[in-house]
Amino acid sequence: MSLYPVSSRAAAGVPDDGEGPAGGLVVAVRLSDLVSPLRGGRRPGDGGRPALVAGGTARIRTGEVTVFCKVVAVAPARVRRDGRVQAQGSPAGHATLGPLEDWLEDKAGPGVIDGIAERAVLREQFVKGERERLLTRAFMIRVIVLMTLMPDADVREAVIALAGDLALVPWARAWVPASARALGDWRNALGPGPLEELRDVVLRASWREHEDRDWRAIAIGRARPLKVSSLDGTLVRVPDTPANRAAFGSVGTGDDSSPFPQIRALPLNDASTRALLGMPHGPAGTDKAAAEQKLLDTAMRDYPRLFTTGRLWLTDRNFPGAARIARLIARTHVLIRLKSDIPLKKITEILPDGSYIAELSGDGVTVTVRVIEYYADVEGQDVPEMFCLVTDLMDIAEYPGPELAALYRWRWDGSETALREAKASLDGAGPGTGPMLRSGSPGLIRQELAAWAAGVEMTRGVARDAALAAIPARKGRRAGQPVRPREISCTRARRAILAAIRAGRTCYEALTREIAKYRTVVDRNRHRARKSKSPSSFPHATARDTVTRTAPAVITMASSPA
Repeated sequence: MSLYPVSSRAAAGVPDDGEGPAGGLVVAVRLSDLVSPLRGGRRPGDGGRPALVAGGTARIRTGEVTVFCKVVAVAPARVRRDGRVQAQGSPAGHATLGPLEDWLEDKAGPGVIDGIAERAVLREQFVKGERERLLTRAFMIRVIVLMTLMPDADVREAVIALAGDLALVPWARAWVPASARALGDWRNALGPGPLEELRDVVLRASWREHEDRDWRAIAIGRARPLKVSSLDGTLVRVPDTPANRAAFGSVGTGDDSSPFPQIRALPLNDASTRALLGMPHGPAGTDKAAAEQKLLDTAMRDYPRLFTTGRLWLTDRNFPGAARIARLIARTHVLIRLKSDIPLKKITEILPDGSYIAELSGDGVTVTVRVIEYYADVEGQDVPEMFCLVTDLMDIAEYPGPELAALYRWRWDGSETALREAKASLDGAGPGTGPMLRSGSPGLIRQELAAWAAGVEMTRGVARDAALAAIPARKGRRAGQPVRPREISCTRARRAILAAIRAGRTCYEALTREIAKYRTVVDRNRHRARKSKSPSSFPHATARDTVTRTAPAVITMASSPA
């Protein structure tokens, strides 16, 4: 029998050149050497499937009929009295999240999920002892993450996908996917803690990656360029159980309340890559602005590493408030769109770049800000849209007003488009109803939300590695230029990762090279009078207000084109 292309160390279970024995390894063995180990043949009713074994070790020669087998697992053998050769253990001890864990362990060190599982304390009223034949703590953590990336699958289907080809191995103790009830017990036994720890590890790893590597597709500032981030709130529906409604509530009150409870989250994204760097969450709240402002306060408390003088944060109109802006600019930089009813006290004339200085007051606090007012006019638009932005960046030479006005469009790409991509992996309860979590209790909602954040960001991490591996386009407007992460389709990356997990460990470099072949066209200057965050299945989607126009936006400041 020959093992190609690994060394004897890899065959013994020691990783070789970064690839372990199941890392895409192919075994070559002569067909004539494959024999059944059973003595006297298989008898009806015999329990347990046997594995074929190599009955010879002669060197393979050119022209001989050879079987090429993918290595699925490396495990101690169990040899029965009748000669059957089986594997000790179960898929629960061998399954991994494949490319997702490859990315995570490269950024955060080896054994992340296994380490979290070892520290996890099970709630014994749900699972007494560890029934390791079917499920373990580490296996269930992986199942919950995988479940959030499979919108059309239930948790048992996620188990089957995670086990993949491992289910074909003749295990000494027969393995079958656990029942839905057993899986529910294990989810309750784990609780939200382990998944929230995993989420925090993943988001810290993503943040460190962005600190170490300059991913910027956009730059603002000449002598001291700033990294641009975006934040915006979002609602995610949860099942309508009494516990969920009591914990999370819903938008509106009384008869106007939503038919489903909702959880409100505030994703903090890098605008260039759409990477998730943090995500506080809480109840829906009856007032959108107040609920999201509260989450922003939580973000500043829980993610101090993100609010630094090296970043500029783009926000929509729900976050102003002089006191809050003062707290923000004490530690970071902002570019905030104001609502039309918020008064500004102008204290300077129009500056050479078209901006001016003003005072913003409220809650007993007065903040001095620079104001950029401009119109965005797109060909065919009835009325140009008026924007009023405020920023703490006062140097008009370093940060010209027209450049800040042009920069603000990245808020949509960094938040809205990123959210739409991320929510594509969540399930829904019907056409046009939007994404929805699937857990019936607040604790499991927290668990699922944390798993979703971790799974989506690990997927984006693999897509970023695919961008590094991508060959620049040979023609077109991006010819010869490095491929940017947002050109890599997040949906295609997710599908490729799921296929790799089902098939067992594959070569990470080969997978990222394959993902890199599929790219999306970005920066197409596409506009709609009415923004759409999710596709609609209703006929009115073709109405005039949703017609897409492709034309560059013309920005006008201080009555002069910018």
